[in-house]
Amino acid sequence: MKPPLTRRGFIHQTAAASASLAWLGSQQAPRVLAADTVQPALLGGAPVHPGGWPGWPIWRQSWEPAVLDVLRSGSWFRGAGEHVAEFELAYAKLLGAKRCLATASGTTALLVALQVMDVDAGDEVIVSPYTFIATYNAILLKKALPVFADTDPATLNLDPATIPSRITDRTRAIMPVHIYGMPCDMDPINAIAREHRLAVIEDACQAWLAEYKGRKCGTLGDLGCFSFQNSKHLPSGEGGAVTGNRDDLLDRCQAFHNCGRAFGNFKGDRAYFTRGSNYRMQQFQAVILLQQLEKLVRETAWRGENADHLQAQLATIPGIKTVRLPENSRSVWHLYAFRYDAREFNGLSRDRFMQALSAEGIPCTGGYHEQYFDGLLDEAIQSRGFQRLFSPQRLKAYRDSLHELKGNREVCATTVAVTQNLLLAERREVEHVVEAVRKIQAHSAALARA
Repeated sequence: MKPPLTRRGFIHQTAAASASLAWLGSQQAPRVLAADTVQPALLGGAPVHPGGWPGWPIWRQSWEPAVLDVLRSGSWFRGAGEHVAEFELAYAKLLGAKRCLATASGTTALLVALQVMDVDAGDEVIVSPYTFIATYNAILLKKALPVFADTDPATLNLDPATIPSRITDRTRAIMPVHIYGMPCDMDPINAIAREHRLAVIEDACQAWLAEYKGRKCGTLGDLGCFSFQNSKHLPSGEGGAVTGNRDDLLDRCQAFHNCGRAFGNFKGDRAYFTRGSNYRMQQFQAVILLQQLEKLVRETAWRGENADHLQAQLATIPGIKTVRLPENSRSVWHLYAFRYDAREFNGLSRDRFMQALSAEGIPCTGGYHEQYFDGLLDEAIQSRGFQRLFSPQRLKAYRDSLHELKGNREVCATTVAVTQNLLLAERREVEHVVEAVRKIQAHSAALARA
């Protein structure tokens, strides 16, 4: 069996994937916890995982000289140095994309892509409801309606079969979200888009290096968008990117994000001939990102091996439904999620299950909720702008349609997830997740009564 692998040792090890495969080749039957003789931590027993988990984000002192050089130079914005362009080239190469544009955040990446794909006031964009609120906000800031197709409970992603019924004469684009780093089923989504002449903008803000049928997420639609916020696998505090394979689109992205300055073949008679804003990345952010690319590749492989192990083990536990990925695809597991069926745990509620799991030393979350009922959309559609752009009948039908999202309601009510840093721990520690779930199930009746 593979020797214990510390997190620091893993980061420096270049052959993490092959070492993990060697472990899998010699894998023995999973250890069975004597769960019926061990009290749950929530009822006074000892936790399965008494220690901590790898911290995030990671900083190395060896990265500091390059950052200090930029800070001391005084050349901080992208127009005064080469580091942002250097990162763009490196990230595009890593993804297999023709071009990359670095931006100030994942949200601004989405705004750039929406602008360049001609999403305008009064348009509609079909999108997944199960996503971070920035996806909703980017569409609303364009004074367009985020129209929700339903979530497939088996994948937690957009269900392509529910897209056609949402298309209207106002629909301009489809925005699939590769949530938690799990690829959407892009072939049918792209086919629907081609049939109806719609743009496809991938929200890949949680999907660095995720793969769908041999291609990286962010290269599968017209444009792809990424985030490098502090919690992300490739972090720089804030930051983002737009990726794609068409020079004409990326020239427009470059111009719009840089105050409307002409770029490449997108130019006019004057320097500022088109609308734009300032969504530029800074030089020191690019330097921070550049130094993490190799680390990202190694850590992605290790997360994948640990997640594969969890997938196999948790699938054997009644009441735990692991997520289904598209054929020939790889998730990068920004969160590792599964669905919980209380009926197999003696009626133990999901909230109580998560309390018990956290008490065992496995921090967890319920993921996203039905946030379209939180007031954000009501505020938008009751605003003067939206009232002018859309008829009362359309806005009422839109608001009523939110109650039709049965798949998303199920996902929001049953999902449990752990964060990506747990997957960077040693294998024996990751196994504690499985042991904790088995322990809770064995004592679920007592936990439900307490």
